[in-house]
Amino acid sequence: MASETNVWIVDDDRSIRWVLEKALAQAGLRAQSFESADQALRQLGRTTPDVLLSDIRMPGTDGFGLLERVQNEHPSLPVIIMTAHSDLESAVASYQGGAFEYLPKPFDVDEAVALVKRAIAHSRESKLPEPEPNNQVSKDIIGEAPSMQEVFRAIGRLSHSNITVLINGESGTGKELVAHALHRHSPRSPQTFIALNMAAIPKDLIESELFGHEKGAFTGAATQRRGRFEQANGGTLFLDEIGDMPMDTQTRLLRVLADGEFYRVGGHTPVKVDVRIIAATHQNLENLVKDGRFREDLFHRLNVIRIHLPPMRDRREDIPRLARHFLAKAAQELSVEPKTLHGDTEAYLGTLSWPGNVRQLENTCRWLTVMASGREVLIDDLPPELLAEQPSTPHASISWEQAFRQWVDRALARGQKGILESALPSFERILIETALKHTLGRKRDAAELLGWGRNTLTRKIKELNIEDSGDDSDD
Repeated sequence: MASETNVWIVDDDRSIRWVLEKALAQAGLRAQSFESADQALRQLGRTTPDVLLSDIRMPGTDGFGLLERVQNEHPSLPVIIMTAHSDLESAVASYQGGAFEYLPKPFDVDEAVALVKRAIAHSRESKLPEPEPNNQVSKDIIGEAPSMQEVFRAIGRLSHSNITVLINGESGTGKELVAHALHRHSPRSPQTFIALNMAAIPKDLIESELFGHEKGAFTGAATQRRGRFEQANGGTLFLDEIGDMPMDTQTRLLRVLADGEFYRVGGHTPVKVDVRIIAATHQNLENLVKDGRFREDLFHRLNVIRIHLPPMRDRREDIPRLARHFLAKAAQELSVEPKTLHGDTEAYLGTLSWPGNVRQLENTCRWLTVMASGREVLIDDLPPELLAEQPSTPHASISWEQAFRQWVDRALARGQKGILESALPSFERILIETALKHTLGRKRDAAELLGWGRNTLTRKIKELNIEDSGDDSDD
């Protein structure tokens, strides 16, 4: 790495320059020091480093002035801002100025070197050809997994229909997106789509929200109000979390579905409507019916066509494409360049459990767009809670080498040291215990499976304190 990289250190403190030079040299990195930003700027006209570390407060041009010049003339050069004045204003100004990272003094030298190595990785990545930009943010649902293809087929089959649909799926799986797609691809698409979340409305306001009210119907009802049914007349009404609807409201909804008319709260004149109902829930409605918490006749009215949305763990093959989509969407929202995922990062994301499903992935991509240092997202750029999570993907979808590489990445990203000392014994222990399991404890056969001699296996069992049955009948 030393012959290919050049790290510049800009600081008027000689001791800081000396410490960083020695630490970087020990890490195999070539360092060049400058005692002022002006010195570095003159040299920058002739050659460009891979990474630049700069103090803020220096005689002449300060660190922010240097950062501004670098951003204008060498935007792909990562700049790490160092300062003993580690206040909020300095941190904010550093990131707003385009700094790769902010390093408050006094700093741990090993952490500084690790940060420089990260910056080098990003610097090399930035010199690769830019991928073809794809700023088109799709309005349709993304999914190549077989379970999602079933969802697409259902939407296609229902495209000429006004029939009632019930969508089942865990929170965050995209039930409202499917409801939008059903409306957009239906004969009612020119009309209104109204969405209402039952769980988000106080129980005593649900009927007024759905059916409207007459003036003076209750305290505070100063004027007549049209409810969601009237607003959606001719179009589609999406009732999310239908399982949270109170029983008396369920009774009124059933009458609307049967008769196509209702009364506003406090009203005496029936209001006729033509509304298509799409309902959704993360709950098991059959169980709610058994428990007496959901009307069975309403369940059968709603459960004409059911669409099941799979959780993220059952459609892992969609994660890379979804992530690219959400990164492009976040970049468009924030008016910044879209981030890209390193191959290892993409593979690692595919091993996670994603309890928050698609919504969690979207929020993660929004976080990365703001917080990740470089254009390419590495594993250690991920939020800490994702780095701490144990992979849960089935063994068939990821090789042991990939899983091991990801473990090493996560351990180093957390600042863990001496990982070889813990990894090698664990590696050998797993091999030995698994081989003994396959040979039902016969050591000679296990040694043959491992490619060791019998004595080597016996010695390793003692060294690693592996439980020994003492059965030497295979000798």
